[in-house]
Amino acid sequence: MRNLDSKSDSNVVPIDPRQAELVARISRATTTDGINPTAFSPLAFIRTSDVSQPLPSVYSPSLCVVVQGRKRAIIGNESIYYDAFNYLIVSVTLPVLGQVVDASPERPYLCMRIDIDVNEMGRLLLDLENNTSPASQSALPYFIARMPTDLLDVVLRLVRLLDAPDDLSVLGPLALREIWYRVLRGEMGHRLRHLVAVDGPVQRISRAIQLLQRRYQQPLRIDELADASHMSLSTFHARFKAVTSMSPLQFQKKLRLYEARRLLMMEGVEVATAAHRVGYESPSQFNREYRRLFGSPPRREITSLRRRRVNASDE
Repeated sequence: MRNLDSKSDSNVVPIDPRQAELVARISRATTTDGINPTAFSPLAFIRTSDVSQPLPSVYSPSLCVVVQGRKRAIIGNESIYYDAFNYLIVSVTLPVLGQVVDASPERPYLCMRIDIDVNEMGRLLLDLENNTSPASQSALPYFIARMPTDLLDVVLRLVRLLDAPDDLSVLGPLALREIWYRVLRGEMGHRLRHLVAVDGPVQRISRAIQLLQRRYQQPLRIDELADASHMSLSTFHARFKAVTSMSPLQFQKKLRLYEARRLLMMEGVEVATAAHRVGYESPSQFNREYRRLFGSPPRREITSLRRRRVNASDE
């Protein structure tokens, strides 16, 4: 497993006043741990008040900016660390193991997430096509980069607009467009152009991923996925693995098991019910694959979770 590390010290308090203001504003806006939506629908804030175990989640196409704390994301065979004022771009839906590694109640992990609108990005690319360098041919649908000051300026302006609702509806989309402009013109802009190219290989695979995500409970039909990508079966298999680091079957399995774990841990669903909901006909196969991915069978994890909750309530 490779490690991509931002290599900055997450324990250093931001000295740039713009950074400090962004931390303060997001801290005030996040009243609870988890995802906190904002009045501007593409933008959400994320807060975590303690370090965590690796937790499964599904990342949608987005830009994530960490403003405080540090996080590890395991995507395929990559282990990515990113911390304060680095940004992560993910251009397709991906199952990810995420772990907050630097957070406390006094200094929580804070992150802002901006959804990617591929159609809007395509329109912006048309405006920039004569002023940009050639797109990178890297197939990986994500990258991490340090936030430059011009991008920090516009990100802060967007967050400030949340306090001015009358201005937000008009100026918010303009600020968002400038954010994408700054990213496209930045050090990793060539990677983003490749990732969001409308008929490029990454977005072709993205169409198959969207179909797979809608039907992950159903038996997998590779020919349908290949057709959605406008690729032959052999080309589709090779490109899918290049983009996701997984085969389509492995990808489907992770979607199923990640959703099953959420049902078990967050909604208290029984094991057999969770297995059935995500498409498993055989409970023994579900238990076997769950244990292989998460390290212990589902019932043991549930018992351990309940024990931790009882202990926490007694403290």
